[in-house]
Amino acid sequence: MICARETQSRWGPLSRWQPATDTGWPCDSLPVFRPLLPLRDRTVAVSGAAGSLGQALLRRFDGQGARLIGLTSQTSPLSIAGSSGAPIPLRSVQWRCGEEQALGALLEQVDILVINHGVNSFGDRSAGAVERSLEVNALSAWRLVELFLSLPERPAGSPARELWVNTSEAEILPAVSPLYEISKRLLGQLLSLRALDHSGANPCRIRRLVLGPFRSGLNPYGVMGADFVAGQVIAQARRHLGLIIVTPNPLTYALMPLVTALRHGYFRLTSRA
Repeated sequence: MICARETQSRWGPLSRWQPATDTGWPCDSLPVFRPLLPLRDRTVAVSGAAGSLGQALLRRFDGQGARLIGLTSQTSPLSIAGSSGAPIPLRSVQWRCGEEQALGALLEQVDILVINHGVNSFGDRSAGAVERSLEVNALSAWRLVELFLSLPERPAGSPARELWVNTSEAEILPAVSPLYEISKRLLGQLLSLRALDHSGANPCRIRRLVLGPFRSGLNPYGVMGADFVAGQVIAQARRHLGLIIVTPNPLTYALMPLVTALRHGYFRLTSRA
């Protein structure tokens, strides 16, 4: 059985039935009957914080009263202006792919980790581009997933830790960038595999972000704005959706829940911990 609910899309009278977990597998209750996910005073870390979506997410989290950590590879401290023009309160932390273990002590303080960093090689298929795409888009993200999920659970009765992973619409549809598609599909499949071991008294909540084309350094031709996408992501997460989809493409709303549900069943039947 797949629990689902109907939601409206900004792109017209499109509705979708969407699984209540990122795996597309059974849920305990329909989120429509639950209070909105509280974000005030929760510590949120966002990787790829210097990018368009990273900055937009941090602004949106700031508007919800969260404590912010920006994970960035840039050498200068990250500064993000809020709607008033003044910098938002933010702890900037420099890190590089391959150095995920160095973030262990920091992540112990984090309530919500948003894995959002990535690269787009566009049409480049050289050996260097293959290595860089796999390392940044898939393997680095996967190491952060494992590191965060290995942390102790929050006490029962308190808000659980949350892990939000941006796998992108490229997980199932063409993005006119073969290496971007391959690396994002790998990340999506690894996330589905890891979700099978998701258990405990108060386990970390995994949310999958499936985002369509938005304007950024990775895609200057995107049709959506990063701020709109960030607002939709947080709105859906606060309504307890595990599979968060933001795209103008109606195919994604139909295919993504089906793909994740079938993948979950296949992995459960053919693998073991």
